[in-house]
Amino acid sequence: AIAAAAAIAGPLLAYLDKTPGVKQVCIAGSYRRRQETVGDLDILVTGKADCPVMERFAAYEDVQRVMAQGRTRATVILRDGFQVDLRLVPAVSFGSALHYFTGSRAHNIAVRKLGVARGLKINEYGVFKGKRRIAGRTEQAIYKAVGLPYIEPELREQHGELEAARAGRLPRLLTVEDIRGDLQVHSKASDGSASIEDMARAARERGYSYLAITDHSRRVRIAHGLDPKRLRAQMRQIDRLNERLRGITVLKSVEVDILEDGTLDLPDAVLGELDFTVCAVHSGFNLPRKRQTERLLRAMDNPLFTILAHPTGRLINERPPYEVDMERLIEAAKERGCYLEVNAQPQRLDLNDLHCRMAREAGVKLAVSTDSHAPAQLALIGYGVDQARRGWIEADDVINTRPLRELRKLLRR
Repeated sequence: AIAAAAAIAGPLLAYLDKTPGVKQVCIAGSYRRRQETVGDLDILVTGKADCPVMERFAAYEDVQRVMAQGRTRATVILRDGFQVDLRLVPAVSFGSALHYFTGSRAHNIAVRKLGVARGLKINEYGVFKGKRRIAGRTEQAIYKAVGLPYIEPELREQHGELEAARAGRLPRLLTVEDIRGDLQVHSKASDGSASIEDMARAARERGYSYLAITDHSRRVRIAHGLDPKRLRAQMRQIDRLNERLRGITVLKSVEVDILEDGTLDLPDAVLGELDFTVCAVHSGFNLPRKRQTERLLRAMDNPLFTILAHPTGRLINERPPYEVDMERLIEAAKERGCYLEVNAQPQRLDLNDLHCRMAREAGVKLAVSTDSHAPAQLALIGYGVDQARRGWIEADDVINTRPLRELRKLLRR
C-alpha cells in the first residue's frame, strides 16, 4: 500500500539528499501518481556528474542486495523486498525524465503522439526537433511543447485528461490546505486511544475549525460501541467542552451501523439530537449485490442519514469491496441529499478514484475524512486528498472544505 511505500521513501530521500553534489531528489512512478498500491520506487536525482550518489545509495543501511550499479543508474532490493531504482539525470533532461518515469505508460504514449503530430520527438532525454533539444528541463515545458497546460501527476491515467487540458477544463484539484475539519474521528469512548479533548486540540493544531466525534454505535461490540444512554452522556460532555474550548468546535455525531435490513443501529430519537450521522456497514459483507444495494438505499431513506462511510467496505489487499450498485447509490445520494465519504485510512482509500469521479459528475458531494483513532492519525488526511485528486475532485466537491456555518446548512437534509 502507498503508506508502506511512503515509510520507505521518506528516510531514503532524506538520505540521498545529503549526498555531496546532489541538487534535486524526486520520486516518480506510481508513487508520484499516488496510486493505491506501489510495486517499486523510481527515484531521480540531478547533480554533478561525478557526485557519489550511486555509491551512497548502494551503501544505504536497508539495502539487502545491489542488483545493478553503474555511473548513472542503480537498482537495489531493500530488506523488506521492495525494489528501488535510482537514476542520475542531467538538469537539462530532468523534466523529461520525470515525465517519462512518472507515467502512466498510456498517458506518455498519448503525449508522444501529440509530439509526433507537431514534428517532435519526445523521450526521457528531452523534446527534440530534428537533432535540436527544444525542451526538457521542466515538465511544464514538455506539455507546452505539445500545446497543453501542465497536467498534475494524479490525473495522468489516459482517462480524458489530455482532452480536458486541450479544452481548458482540467479540474483545480483539492489540496490538504482546503480541508477545514475532519468528519470521522473516534475517541476512547469506543475504539480510539485518546480523549475527545485531546483529539480536538490535535485538530486545532492542524488549523481545523471543527472536528466530528463519531464513536461506534452499540452493534460493534468489539469496539465498545455506544448505546443511547452512553451517546447522550457523550453529547453532554461535548457541549461542556465546546463551552470552554476556543478556536475549534466539536460536532456531535456517531458512526452508526447499517443493519442487514437497512435500519440504523440506534433509534431516530437519539440520532435526531446529533449534528449529523456517519453511517456504515460493518457486517454482512457477503450479501448478494441486489440485497446489499437495497440495504444501503433503505438506510439512506432515513432522513437522519447524512454520510455513507467507506462506501464499499474494502480493505486493500485484505478484503474485496462488497457487491453493490454504485451508480444507484450515487443517484440515491443525490436524490436524498446525502454524502459519500472518501476514507483516508491507507488500507481503505474508499471511495476509489473512479467512484469519486462518478460522484462528481453526478453532482454528489463528498466528505474526505481520516477515520482517526489517535491524534497522529489526523495527518492521514493527505492520503484521502490524494485519492480524491485521482478522482478529479475539486475543493467545491467536498463538504468539509466549507466554513462551519455553511457546513451546518449542508448537513441538514
